[in-house]
Amino acid sequence: MARAMVQLPLLNLKNKTNPFRKLSFNTPCKKQTLKKEKIISYMKETINTAILVIDDEEMVRDNIEDILLPKKYHVDNDSMDEASSLLFETIKPLLAPRSSNIPDFTVAKAANGPEGLSLVRKAIDAGRPYAVIFLDMRMPGWDGLETALRIREYESKAEIIFVTAFSDRSIEEIVEKAGQNVSYHCKPYASEEIVQMASKAVSDYNKLRNLEKLIEAISSISLNEHQLLTLLHNILDQLAGNLQSDMALLGKLNEDFTYEKIFSIGTLEESINLGALIEKVKATNLANEQVVQIDEVVMVKMDHYTIFVALKKHESLKTEKMYLLKLFVQNAAKAIRNAELSEKLIQKEKLSAVGNAVGMVMHDLRSPIKSISMLTDILREDGINNQWVDSIDECARQASEVFDDFLDFIKETPVKKLPLNLDKVVTEGIKMAETKNSLGNVNLSKTVPADIVVQGDESKLKRTIMNIVNNAVEALKDNKVPKPVVTVEAHLNEAANRVILCISDNGPGIPPVIMKTLFEPFVTNKKANGTGLGLAIVKQYIVAHGGTINVENRDGAVFTISLPVFK
Repeated sequence: MARAMVQLPLLNLKNKTNPFRKLSFNTPCKKQTLKKEKIISYMKETINTAILVIDDEEMVRDNIEDILLPKKYHVDNDSMDEASSLLFETIKPLLAPRSSNIPDFTVAKAANGPEGLSLVRKAIDAGRPYAVIFLDMRMPGWDGLETALRIREYESKAEIIFVTAFSDRSIEEIVEKAGQNVSYHCKPYASEEIVQMASKAVSDYNKLRNLEKLIEAISSISLNEHQLLTLLHNILDQLAGNLQSDMALLGKLNEDFTYEKIFSIGTLEESINLGALIEKVKATNLANEQVVQIDEVVMVKMDHYTIFVALKKHESLKTEKMYLLKLFVQNAAKAIRNAELSEKLIQKEKLSAVGNAVGMVMHDLRSPIKSISMLTDILREDGINNQWVDSIDECARQASEVFDDFLDFIKETPVKKLPLNLDKVVTEGIKMAETKNSLGNVNLSKTVPADIVVQGDESKLKRTIMNIVNNAVEALKDNKVPKPVVTVEAHLNEAANRVILCISDNGPGIPPVIMKTLFEPFVTNKKANGTGLGLAIVKQYIVAHGGTINVENRDGAVFTISLPVFK
């Protein structure tokens, strides 16, 4: 079976600081050149040309070795070569001078499968694996296919070439079981064919190893969020180009199997039934970093990103191309993870810096804030006791709680759980929002059963309610929504022993671009006074209470909080 080498282009990050944009030789000589002979010598020294021949016939093993390692011709050996050629239906080795572009092979030999496997394992342990294995199909004991399968348990990268006159196995079965990097040649063979097969297999082996190293090097680059999008775009371009397709789609396939498009090439969405395709993805249970073909669409999964590429009509990918695609996908996924990890580390550093700054501010403001309550006590002693004094006290208390909650978020301080009446917590949270932001013409309605009790931290739950309600009010005002309404509703799910709290508005909803990252730090909707930490703090509080929080757009933004009920 002829084996075609698929050229897989490398990732092009398309940025000015790409360290892989240009490769060149740097030498101290003035002309900055290397002689051709030195380059050829260097290449021959660095590539793996180790070959193993496994055959139960000694003369066949020696014949292949003589072809790959030609000795100086001697007239006395002519009769022996003629007899060997007739016996094994081979053509005696050509004794012409070896071409300079043929690799300098090294050859080891084994008389049977177990002996060959032993040599393979020793070579791996020594760090000098075989690049190519010539393997006879019909041997006593382990036949060629069984030997190949045993070898594949330890060595999946070696190119295996079956050379035999007879076989009980089909080519399809051999490829399916022994792997993609396999070829097949029938006797009788010419010596030029053996040299060509060995040279091509060595070339394929070393191209793949170099490709692995280069892609792995690229995958180790740390990228920021903008560069991540560039990387994703390039991954889509590379896959589409490699499959010679002009229709491809990259996006996020969420846990609920909704699909968010990020980039597309051509009109794939109009040409296929995406919903039906996603149903097939669900049925296939596509594993991470896998490449599969369903009908005429190739699907690729890289963590939470999924790519669809349309093939030409009735096209079926060959196993060697699937192998290279999987290699590319594995390393591309690693690059994506590194980029996302880098972004998270940056966020962590931001949070740490903010935490240190707030800590210093808190230290400076602690005394003035505590002094406020002392001053209000003096005012009351002097007979000044009205709602304004009470408001001053309340504002001082809230300021103190803001600092405490913010520092708790930075430090991820555990919450203090006590039995709380949910209606009371919601009511006070709404009042805090009203104090912070005048409702104006916003109609705020609340429907919460009076007897629901949850276990939690009162301050943090109130601030959670305040934050979400306040965001809703600001969105309604900023967008000048007619007849603006904010609704807070709660009901008990007795079967799950949880309370479901929904806070909704009739505004424009959450922009799709930030919907999935809304609860991450420093994500804002371009609010002039927004820090990007409010909803990140909210989620941390809810999760710390053993709850969940989700958001969706349904005639406005709808935040759904689920909390365990106290019993």
